Amino acid sequence: MSKRRVFDIEFPDVDPPEPIASESSVPAADPRRGPMASAIAENADALRERETLEARIRAENDHLAHEHVRLKKAGLITDLIPIESIKTSKLTRDRRAGRDDELDELKESIRAVGLSNPIRVEALGQGSYELIQGYRRLAAFRELFEETADAAYANIPAGLTARGEELELLYRRMVDENLVRRDISFAEMAQLVRAYADDPETEAVDLDAALTALFGSVSRQKRSYIKHFVTVLDAFGPRLKFPEAIPRALGLQLEKRISHERGAAARMAAALTAAMAATPEAELEVLRDLSVPPREPRVVSPKQAARAAAKTTFRQNVRGGSVRCAAAEGRVELRMNRDFSNMDRHRLEAAVAAFFQALEE
Repeated sequence: MSKRRVFDIEFPDVDPPEPIASESSVPAADPRRGPMASAIAENADALRERETLEARIRAENDHLAHEHVRLKKAGLITDLIPIESIKTSKLTRDRRAGRDDELDELKESIRAVGLSNPIRVEALGQGSYELIQGYRRLAAFRELFEETADAAYANIPAGLTARGEELELLYRRMVDENLVRRDISFAEMAQLVRAYADDPETEAVDLDAALTALFGSVSRQKRSYIKHFVTVLDAFGPRLKFPEAIPRALGLQLEKRISHERGAAARMAAALTAAMAATPEAELEVLRDLSVPPREPRVVSPKQAARAAAKTTFRQNVRGGSVRCAAAEGRVELRMNRDFSNMDRHRLEAAVAAFFQALEE
C-alpha cells in the first residue's frame, strides 16, 4: 500500500485587504437612527446651505449698493428725467433774466443729433429733482417740447447726483462748467459771486471769500476784474439792463470812477435811468459817456478870458434858411435848422475848403 506525502503550508500573519469602495456606494444607515432623526438631520443640512446662500447674496447686494452710491455721487448714473419734475431754484444762475439769444442754435443741434452731454440733477425724493448743471440744455428741451409736443423732448437725459452735497461744491460745479464757455462775461461771473456771497446757506463771510470759493482756480488778475465788475453791478443795480454786454475795459473804467470819485455812483445811476436805453448798444453808449469823468474847469488868465469873450456874431440868410454865425479866437460856429449828418462827406469837405479859401482871398 503506497503512502501519500503531505506538505505543510504556512501563511504569513497579514490582515486581509479591505474592499475598495466605489463612488456609487452609499454608507449604510445607522441602524440606531430612526426615520424621524434622519429627516431632522437632512432639514438641518438644508437650512445651513440656505443660510450660506443668503449670506452670499446679502454680501453681493451690499457691494452693488455701495457701487451704486459711488457711481451716483460721481454723476455717472444717467436716466431720462421728466422736464416738468426739474426745479431750478436752489442755485442762483449767472445768466440774466430773459431768453438766451443763442438758444436757437442749441435747439437746432439737439434736433439734429440729440443731446450729447446730459444735464446733472440732484435727487430730492418723490420724483422731483434740482438742477445742478445744464440750465441752457434744460431750457432748450422745454422750448422744443412746447413747440412740437414731441414726447421725445418730454424727458431729458440727466446724470443723477446723490442728495446732500455741500452747496459750495454745487456752485463750483456750475462755475467750472460755465468757465468752459467762451462767451461768459465778467458781469455774469460777478453776478454769480454776489449771489453766492448773499446766499445765507453758504459759508462765505464776505465778497473776497465768495470770490475765492468760486474762482480760486483762475488767475489773480481775472479775480480782480470780477471783483471790479461786482462794484459796478452793485452801483447800478436793476437800472443796468444788459450787464453781460459790458466789455472788460469799459467795466474797469466805470469802476474807477465809482470807487475814486465821491458821489459818482449815484450820479451815474441817475443818468443811466434817465437815458432809458432799450438796447445793449444804446446802453453801452450811455455807459461810455459815464465812464469819462467831467473835465475840470480850466483856470484862465484875465487876458485869455478877455480874448475868449471877444467874438463876432451875425445872421446870414442863405437859400436853405437863416444861419447864425459866431466867430471867436480859434473858433467859428455856424448854426442852422438843418441835419448836416445826412450830407455826403465829400460835399462837406469841399464846402469847408471853399469857405477857408474865400477867407484867404
